Amino acid sequence: MTEQPDNHNIYTHFHARFKHGGTFIQGTNGQARHTYIDLHHRSAKYANLLTNLDLQAGDRIIVQVDKSAECLFLYFACLRAGLVYLPLNSAYGQDEVTYFVGNAEPALIVCTPAALASFEQITTPTSCQLLTLDASGHGSLVQALAAGDFSEKFQSPPTNADDVAVILYTSGTTGQPKGAMVTHGNLLTNTQALHQVWHWQSDDILLHSLPIFHIHGLFVATHLAVFNASPIILLTSFNPAEVIELLPKATVFMGVPTHYVRLLKHGGLSHQSCQQMRLFTSGSAPLLRQTFDAFEAASGHRIVERYGMTETGITTSNPFDGYRKPGTVGPSLPGIESRIVADDVDLTDNPDHLGRQQVANGTTGNLQIRGPNVFKGYWRMIDKTQEEFTADGFFNTGDLAQRDNDGYIAIVGRSKDMIISGGLNVYPKEIETVIDKLPGVVESAVIGIFDSDFGEAVTAVINTAPDTTLTEAQVIAFMKLHLANFKIAKQVYFVTELPRNAMGKIQKNRLREQFSKT
Repeated sequence: MTEQPDNHNIYTHFHARFKHGGTFIQGTNGQARHTYIDLHHRSAKYANLLTNLDLQAGDRIIVQVDKSAECLFLYFACLRAGLVYLPLNSAYGQDEVTYFVGNAEPALIVCTPAALASFEQITTPTSCQLLTLDASGHGSLVQALAAGDFSEKFQSPPTNADDVAVILYTSGTTGQPKGAMVTHGNLLTNTQALHQVWHWQSDDILLHSLPIFHIHGLFVATHLAVFNASPIILLTSFNPAEVIELLPKATVFMGVPTHYVRLLKHGGLSHQSCQQMRLFTSGSAPLLRQTFDAFEAASGHRIVERYGMTETGITTSNPFDGYRKPGTVGPSLPGIESRIVADDVDLTDNPDHLGRQQVANGTTGNLQIRGPNVFKGYWRMIDKTQEEFTADGFFNTGDLAQRDNDGYIAIVGRSKDMIISGGLNVYPKEIETVIDKLPGVVESAVIGIFDSDFGEAVTAVINTAPDTTLTEAQVIAFMKLHLANFKIAKQVYFVTELPRNAMGKIQKNRLREQFSKT
């Protein structure tokens, strides 16, 4: 049994698992190979560099760069130094990034060389330091590391389990992004639980094609491989042909439903190409039954679907051993409690009789989660944090769910109207705020419409003023100036009036019904 470190810093637990070495990055398709000894030494040098830049434990570091091994070295260095890592989607534009910088007040920003001028404009009034890192692992960050004689040893400062390790921004129905504070304890307990339920083996090799600015690619995929001391075949992005080519060299693949749809469309999947594979998982969006069945027929493997979110990590999973039910996300992970409650029940008033206040099996209700995996709260939003937790410590996920008689949970809707497109969260209010700035727009409503490739396609329905000649192309062009590409509407419809209920609220369910048939 591996000896557990005294320090609650998650990196010390990772190191206890991989300290005997082995391959970290598998050096496939022209990439450099790195060992776990390289990870330990290079992350130590980065931690010493960051300390030399006068960064203190608890300082925020914004990182908006392309996926690379060098970025992972930096990430683990931040964990080691007790710094708060804050990854941003590389698709975010200047308007979005300006908010994140102002809200997080980082001590350091690491960006691509191409984005440096933009960040210089944003950070001029502050004392924030700027360094660059490109997709090839070059930039002023790496130059600073090479210029200094930094030690390959670093002693992590004392870290408590509830110390913040990462802040991940997740928008809400108000349109104002919220920084979810994820602690060292949250990350460790979730990694341990998933390692157990997915039966990680000593000879596992992870084929990694997910982005690493998101919990799926960073906390789930990367953490599990490192905790298991497994080699990672690190792909810069998802490409179905490349994934299919490399499947015979891997045992574990984690994807979003869009990935599985595209693998099936490629046509190169076969039982033979997947015969070395042990585990396929899917998350970040609902997996359609037809995709589940088609993938099993093509590959011989049943996908393990699971459920999680930024604030909670992964909370449920279909079993590795046992029946994997299509259309469900399985039962709760060990150590995590989940309950489904009715809209009109306030559990905070009577926590001693929770069993009577939950909905019956097969009935839709609001999913709530409690456990060591649940985040600490929203950065600088005490009131919002309190709103999302019950008095007895359950987090309101905002998702509507059902539980069957076997304890398997199915996610049936989202009470917060969030759209999941290609595995990425899209929040309608944020997009509506942008559209409503266009001259001639009276009001807009953004909805998700079923799409076989993306899962849901962002769709804008706009009420315009009389005599307005606004076109779909103009709306999309305007959105591209202010929003990341994955938030851009795939179609725009114009209406003379938006449907409302008796309270004046726009009825998005009616819009979805209407335009899903168009």
